Amino acid sequence: MTDNSTVPVFRIRGEADRAIRTPKTAELVARKLRSMIVDGELEAGDHLPNEAELMELFSISRPTLREAIRVLEAERLVEVRRGSRSGAKVCVPGPEVVARPASLLLELSAATVADVYRALEAVEPAAAQLLAEEGDDTAFDELERFVDEDIPAAYASGQFGRATAELHLRMVQLSGSPTLALISGMVHEIFERNHVAFAQERTLDSDRAQHETNYKLFVRSQRRFIKLLRARDGQGAFTHWQKHMVVARQFVMQGREDLRVQDLLD
Repeated sequence: MTDNSTVPVFRIRGEADRAIRTPKTAELVARKLRSMIVDGELEAGDHLPNEAELMELFSISRPTLREAIRVLEAERLVEVRRGSRSGAKVCVPGPEVVARPASLLLELSAATVADVYRALEAVEPAAAQLLAEEGDDTAFDELERFVDEDIPAAYASGQFGRATAELHLRMVQLSGSPTLALISGMVHEIFERNHVAFAQERTLDSDRAQHETNYKLFVRSQRRFIKLLRARDGQGAFTHWQKHMVVARQFVMQGREDLRVQDLLD
């Protein structure tokens, strides 16, 4: 008996001419090693097993293994020192991994550094509110030590600007939101590279009185902020940090409002 019924052919709209690609063996190996890092089986600072062990474990050739390692190296999940016998070392990437392509895209879109700073204004007040409402005394104590010890030391050594940026970023990290911390870290990385590039053109001597005034205002503002944190005043912390960011932008971007983002991340 002959079956003359036709077998239906199913196609995904828009995908008719696109073949389903089977992952290469190297990609599968990289995926497995990536999962081991994400799951904590391999931690930052650990070295991957040597090539012979990995080749036996995955039943693959040396070229395939090295291709898999290159995939992880490109993702900044491992660091390979050429000529070293210790092999590839696991490393946990930071926001700089996403900052590089983002910086390039911003440069291509002719974004200004002031626009980058406005992005921080959108992120940081939300983190300040979250920190006030859900943070703990350990986090508050850390920020207070930073204000009372690190900031004065940085001001005395001419590193006040860098220290204030570190405090801003640390505040977001302490808020407990990995997503806000990632976004803030990426934007901070882009802003700081560009800010440092043009800030070097300024002469500290001519601005010394203004710098001292800004330093005192900054410390006073941060101590007020810490009081709001300890009072668990989320809305107050949000509003205070928002005002603080506006004032800070007016200072750091003075005369540079039209400065465009440059891809300075190597």
